[in-house]
Amino acid sequence: MPFISPWTALLLLDELIVAWIIVRMLIRPRDPRTMLAWILALVLLPYLGLLLYLAFGEPRRRWHHRRRRRRRRRLGRCASRLLQDRLHGAASPGEPAAWLDNMMRLARRLTDFPATRGNEVVLYHEPEPVFTALQQGIESAARSIHLEYYIFQPDETGRMIRDLLIGRARAGVECRLLLDYIGCWRLGRSFVRPMLEAGVKVAFALPMIPLRGRWRVNYRNHRKIVVIDGLTGFTGSKNIGDEYRGRLEKYGPWRDTHMRITGPAVLHLQDVFAEDWHYTTGERLLSERYFPEPRADGRHVVQIVPSGPDQDAPIMHQMLFAAVGAARTELEIITPYFVPDATMVLALQSAAYRGVRVRLMIPARTDHRVVLWAGRGYYADLCRAGVEIFEHDRIMLHSKVMIVDREWAMVGSANMDERSFRTNFELSTLLYSRALAEELHADFETLKAGARPVRLRDAIRHPPLEGILMGLARLASPVL
Repeated sequence: MPFISPWTALLLLDELIVAWIIVRMLIRPRDPRTMLAWILALVLLPYLGLLLYLAFGEPRRRWHHRRRRRRRRRLGRCASRLLQDRLHGAASPGEPAAWLDNMMRLARRLTDFPATRGNEVVLYHEPEPVFTALQQGIESAARSIHLEYYIFQPDETGRMIRDLLIGRARAGVECRLLLDYIGCWRLGRSFVRPMLEAGVKVAFALPMIPLRGRWRVNYRNHRKIVVIDGLTGFTGSKNIGDEYRGRLEKYGPWRDTHMRITGPAVLHLQDVFAEDWHYTTGERLLSERYFPEPRADGRHVVQIVPSGPDQDAPIMHQMLFAAVGAARTELEIITPYFVPDATMVLALQSAAYRGVRVRLMIPARTDHRVVLWAGRGYYADLCRAGVEIFEHDRIMLHSKVMIVDREWAMVGSANMDERSFRTNFELSTLLYSRALAEELHADFETLKAGARPVRLRDAIRHPPLEGILMGLARLASPVL
């Protein structure tokens, strides 16, 4: 019997596993670009391609996503009855324009969350006002504090929020903190232990537990939610950490778009938190204690839109595509990570061709350089269609905002990339308010004053090395 070296045996094993994975891809078709990118990685990068696929390439409908959907349906039936009792007429936004009503119905059909009227919304663009308002909200809590974050750093800012929670827990307030397992990998036991000892309940979403089948890092909980006493909510794009206050020199000034909401929409934020908490811990938070009668004396119509890979449809992709198609005169987008798929590029081009003024604001200062290169690979196609692109290199721009016709807007945690479209658990808020849309438009103009416009000649001409990097990054864009 001929001798087979260990290296040859490992190579044969890699080839067999790769062949099996490719067959599975063909049996369970996905986006062709994503399939092709993974097949190239698996074939051209022995071992490394396999490791990357095992970590990031899991198909959408795995067993734990099916289990999450079953749990959500069971929890949802109870939650919907409770919400109906609480919302009364607050879920009827009146008589919106027909095109706006279409967006409301689309979001409701995808998420089961109706638009609610009677909300008050305060927008924040600078970091310190956000943390001041959050601190005041936590300190004022009388019954419950629920926080859900993708990143919670063990630095000065993280310690400040932690100590506030410890203080309220010792005062008898129920405190729960839900964190993403990968996003908060830096949190050690010494940081968490004081919270647990004080009575704060801390849980980590989507942990890597190989023996239980949860060993992929691909699906992350990217949501940012705070709910105080079931009456006041905070959501948007801001995490907890010194960098999000502009205190780290390597990032410089940091800018997010965050908001404080009071009114019926907070019950939907609470519902999203309750579902995520139940899936992670098994604890049910369905009682009037957590869903009190809302104040409905505000002036804004708001709709909460959660999305994630456990859904039957790619909700965030659907909503962004519909919003671009709904624009009649003007569309403004701020996104830190711009890696659109072919469908979204076509939608943006079509909007520009039919006379909509489409403007994109993208940061040139970024913590993910490969994503910037991938996004730049689409600039030429968009510029040819008349899309205006601006790059901002003076601040770390982390906002995720879409403003449509200066009449309504979408603000949340979702980027314009494949991860937000299909693999992350995200949360966006639709603001059907001309006043809020105008405020967000004014912020866009402020950013534009410090940004550099990208001309078509800039998008076409670049150094050869940068062109190669852009091409490689764009090739990998389906899996970024």
